[in-house]
Amino acid sequence: MSKEIYVSQIADAKYNGFVDDAFKFIEEFQLISPEHWRRFVEQFRVNSDTNRGWKGEYWGKMMRGATLVYSYTQNPKLYDVLVTTVEDMVESAEVSGRISTYPVEIEFDGWDLWCRKYVLLGMQYFLDICKDNSLRERVIQSMKGQLDYIIAHIGSENGKKDINKATRNWRGLNSSSILEPVVRLYNITGEKRYFDFATYIVERGCTDIVNIFDLAYKKELYPYQYPVTKGYEMMSCFEGLMEYYKITGNEKYRQSIVNFADMVIESDFTVIGCSGCTHELFDHSTVRQANTTNNPIMQETCVTVTLMKFLYRVYLLTGDTKYVDAFEISFYNAYLGAINTEKVIEPTVRADHPDWILEPLPFDSYSPLTAGTRGRKIGGLQLMSDMHYYGCCACIGSAGLGLVPMIQVCTSDEGVAINMFIDGVAKAKTPQGSTLEINTTTNYPRDAKVALRLNLAASECFALRIRDPYWSKTTTVQIGGVNVGVKDGGYIVIDREWKNGDEIAVELDMRIEAIRPISYGTQVLMNEINWDADHMIPTFDREDPLACKHIAFRRGPIMLAQENRLGYSVDDPVDFKVDADGFIDSYICEREIPYNAIVKLDVPTDNGRMTLTDYASAGKLWTDESKMAVWMLTK
Repeated sequence: MSKEIYVSQIADAKYNGFVDDAFKFIEEFQLISPEHWRRFVEQFRVNSDTNRGWKGEYWGKMMRGATLVYSYTQNPKLYDVLVTTVEDMVESAEVSGRISTYPVEIEFDGWDLWCRKYVLLGMQYFLDICKDNSLRERVIQSMKGQLDYIIAHIGSENGKKDINKATRNWRGLNSSSILEPVVRLYNITGEKRYFDFATYIVERGCTDIVNIFDLAYKKELYPYQYPVTKGYEMMSCFEGLMEYYKITGNEKYRQSIVNFADMVIESDFTVIGCSGCTHELFDHSTVRQANTTNNPIMQETCVTVTLMKFLYRVYLLTGDTKYVDAFEISFYNAYLGAINTEKVIEPTVRADHPDWILEPLPFDSYSPLTAGTRGRKIGGLQLMSDMHYYGCCACIGSAGLGLVPMIQVCTSDEGVAINMFIDGVAKAKTPQGSTLEINTTTNYPRDAKVALRLNLAASECFALRIRDPYWSKTTTVQIGGVNVGVKDGGYIVIDREWKNGDEIAVELDMRIEAIRPISYGTQVLMNEINWDADHMIPTFDREDPLACKHIAFRRGPIMLAQENRLGYSVDDPVDFKVDADGFIDSYICEREIPYNAIVKLDVPTDNGRMTLTDYASAGKLWTDESKMAVWMLTK
């Protein structure tokens, strides 16, 4: 059996400022509403996915995120809502144990196993916060009934359906991603049939055309070159392999997971921290992201959140801070940018479906890179019988925020690691099991300075690791005005006896760095599909000649953006004054701007100065009035 290097603290934190505001917004606007939960459970009672859709994913996706948010807020009202809906879902089961939105006549097709995966995951995450042992046992029995029904129909034995054929989508990736809750249920129950079923899924390799785990292990192709390139589902399969590896300790699986993570970061990670410039597909977006010819349906929020979850898990497995670096970029840019703080009704659903009950969703589904608008369609849009609609990104969104307190402070046998700098208080356990309270005072990421104060019941020797972000060229860490710590990988390590009240000052290098597109010429992609045959088609891709005329600016973990409301048109080219080392000066923005921003500043251009803000705050009207760009067109 393998062991993760780091252990996550279960969201024992309390923040100030916009991060805490985001928790409150999502909890109040979405998670605490009983109507959503009742509507989602009803889809199972009436088997509403007669069109082989995915309404059955909504409940479990949102439950997973809701439990993570509750772990932070500890709001008893939210807990009561979650208890009620879990009881409702358990009671929706058929006599056979089956819980599905698909009628029996068409089960194990389309997205049926994908949706059942999310019911299991939702229940498993609920167990982490469940305070009622009787309810806990009922939930476990329900999950066993659900999975036993699946095992009776899916497998390699005669009369059973192969898991990679139990769908007509993505060659089996979506169905095979049930691996994760299968392994988790084995961990809960210890019943061997669940481990055996997980082994069967792993050996089938998650598609009917190729074993993706073997592809990642061999590292001969990037994920965007695989015969199937659906990013979100593929990452979900590797999350399942991670659970399986933790049981088996098979180093081949660990290497496969790490290789896959590294290849995604290298080949399909954009400046805002998402993947895919062709809707939700891996498509070499690292080099394609400044193309103005990309599909406007891109950079999906489901991909962002799943990527954040995967990066978090790979960090715990390896202790490598490059995964935290990437997580932070995703959080402060793609993720926060997707939160619908203005409660806008998505423009296309308003135009196309005026007869529906039009309500704003808590998250946008797709994010622009070159000049464009937010609100470009609702990902996973499905209409329910009561004329309400919902989408996949709206359901998965809260999980991204819920991960932040879990990755901020983590522990190992040697000590404590501080991974993110958020104003507030976070608690952890020292190697000897004492409670460590870390008080962080900072305006980060607005400001480069971070003050840490350690509260301990008793003095103790351990190593404190403070993440040194890759973008900070000259990080300093001081105690009492004296530089301390040694660089060890992505951490600055201070190994000493810590006393109650010890204070640490951290200062990061937040100069604004210019980023240029990577030229690639031409290439072959797997980003088209023959839907009749469920077969990916190789396509020829040519670099957009305008791509090289774009520039982006990173300030710490924040990407800066243009926005039409700042007094200019983002479609007009402009030349910025970047110095020979690739940095650009910035000035305090003295004027009022028409929206709240985490960061606002002025940068020099060839004819004066231009105001930019953080990417996450821009574009929130979802119209041309707030058109925006992170890749900015130059002359």
